[in-house]
Amino acid sequence: MMMRTNNFYGEGGVRLELTPSTTSPLAIDVTESTEMRIQRLISENPVVIFTRSSCCMCHVMKKLLSAIGVYPTVIELEEEEISALPPSSAGDLDDHHHVNNIPADAPAAFIGGTRVGGLESLVALHLSGRLVPKLVEVGVITHVV
Repeated sequence: MMMRTNNFYGEGGVRLELTPSTTSPLAIDVTESTEMRIQRLISENPVVIFTRSSCCMCHVMKKLLSAIGVYPTVIELEEEEISALPPSSAGDLDDHHHVNNIPADAPAAFIGGTRVGGLESLVALHLSGRLVPKLVEVGVITHVV
């Protein structure tokens, strides 16, 4: 099991590889299931995006959030780990949306522990004027931009 996380602070960003290790202070519990690890990461990070490697939709999601002043934690999942993501909510516009026969399970954005959805849902939230208040509510920004 390998999850990679990127926590972007500004344009340069920081990349952390979260792989089982006994020598690293960032060592992860290898007995923790993928589902438990994903739930922990959702609860520990106010804004998190789970994605596949080299996902262009994730890049657009990060750009949208950074334009608002939010730099999400980005977790790259292996294909077999994507099924461990919590299910979409009824309001997720990306639910049942398929591109090249790949379910739109990832990228998946979570704000304040709640699944927002993929790119389409995040953009719809922003265009409706509900994204910034949601980000203020979870404390990642303190004012409306």
